[in-house]
Amino acid sequence: MSNNSWGGQWTEIKLDAFIKYVRAYLTIMKKYPYWQTIYFDGFAGVGQRVRDRQGQQILDLWEGEIPEDIDVYKGASKRVLEEKDLSFDYYYFIDKDKENISSLEQIANNTNHISRNRIIIREDDCNAQLTKLASALSKKKLAALIFLDPFGMQIIWDSIQQLKKTRSDIWILIPSGVSINRLLPKNGKTKSKKVLEGFFGLSYDEIHNHFYAKREDLTLFGQITNEEKIENPIDKIISLYQIQLKKIWTYCSHEPLILYNSKKAPIFHLIFASNNEKALKIANQIISKRQRK
Repeated sequence: MSNNSWGGQWTEIKLDAFIKYVRAYLTIMKKYPYWQTIYFDGFAGVGQRVRDRQGQQILDLWEGEIPEDIDVYKGASKRVLEEKDLSFDYYYFIDKDKENISSLEQIANNTNHISRNRIIIREDDCNAQLTKLASALSKKKLAALIFLDPFGMQIIWDSIQQLKKTRSDIWILIPSGVSINRLLPKNGKTKSKKVLEGFFGLSYDEIHNHFYAKREDLTLFGQITNEEKIENPIDKIISLYQIQLKKIWTYCSHEPLILYNSKKAPIFHLIFASNNEKALKIANQIISKRQRK
């Protein structure tokens, strides 16, 4: 894939799986017209360079990666709006970048098969808008399909947990290999405790205990206790986040969709959660088929 394409191959894999679920979701919800459906995209940029959007901090975490894996990043907004056979009652596109908002406005204005008043575009932080969404879902007969596709660790757990007991399905991209794992150094002395706490919704001591084990070393001065990072930390990152998600939704995909970079190293995991067992079955089938390709 050339550098002019929308990101690496993992981008298309992610969007392909998600759009398949969108179609299945809308097909099913068509049978329940008394529910109004909402599509909520918390990071709805339609295609932007990571350097411009996230700044140097994110780039530092990507040091050593293949350029085509990080250069350009595409959201699902355009793909969702292109679906013509089935549609949501309302679309909410959230982004903090003014240029992205302008691009979204242009796309929405050129989308003829969906009434413009059904497409809501807001320049705001995703976490703030998730709080508003949760409030609306708790009061009205609304069902939401939520797509959270950040490039880093912008999602705060406090905003996620407000969705408990709502009729919502969520797909969330976890930056397992590119951000989280690199904030957990081998020596256990991280400078990002608050970031990790905010992301996982746990105290740093709880997080630390999941990723580090004590080791007894015999030296000339006697036995010394050291800490070492566990093997396969990326797997542990995902299992810990799944545990947290199950505190909010009844079901969570046991096997997330793993997205690899050009070096075949895992960089993201796409996880699904819902209170509907049938929805979980559909998501699992989509993930399983996509992962085998």
